[in-house]
Amino acid sequence: MTEGEQVTEAEFETLLREVGALKEGHFLLASGRHSGQYIEKFDLLRQPRMTEQACREFVRQVQDWGVEVVAGPTTGGILLAFEVARQLGVAAAYAERASDGSSAREFRRGTQFPPGAKVLVVDDILTTGGSVRETLAALEREDVQVLGIAVLVDRSGGRVTFDVPLLALTRMDIATWEPDDCPLCRAGVPLVKPGTTASGGGAPKPA
Repeated sequence: MTEGEQVTEAEFETLLREVGALKEGHFLLASGRHSGQYIEKFDLLRQPRMTEQACREFVRQVQDWGVEVVAGPTTGGILLAFEVARQLGVAAAYAERASDGSSAREFRRGTQFPPGAKVLVVDDILTTGGSVRETLAALEREDVQVLGIAVLVDRSGGRVTFDVPLLALTRMDIATWEPDDCPLCRAGVPLVKPGTTASGGGAPKPA
């Protein structure tokens, strides 16, 4: 990506391949589904300059929206929310797992929204939309207006939609399967759970 220039979807997908973020194999996703491809967003997010440039494209697309707060879910969404908010010159807010141990999210640590604040939600990879919907649910308990959602990659093939605009730096129709329907399982391809290695390198451990 060249600083200051618009980033096309094809260019961003090429970047993901170049940094090794787009991986091939047999993966157990956070949703419980299986896939033959996995996007390790931290291969991008570990590189501040590239992350800054990716967020600059978000900013370019929403700069006229009047965004007042950028909200993102843990974990990768926090990094993106911070950087997009920094570039826009507004506040950031972070949707963490609820303190009661449930799957819900909440804005903790004294986070407060100005009444009627216009909020942009950002996240890393959209597969089923679970973390985004949890963030939206947390925002419903606040006096805010959600303007839209921005993600690095929409890997749902357009099947996941929301009631507000969805921006994606690239869209990829990556097949996923329930475990009982997974052709890679039937073929005996070893299943791995991304993010289970102690260090950043090497292959994930079997799930």
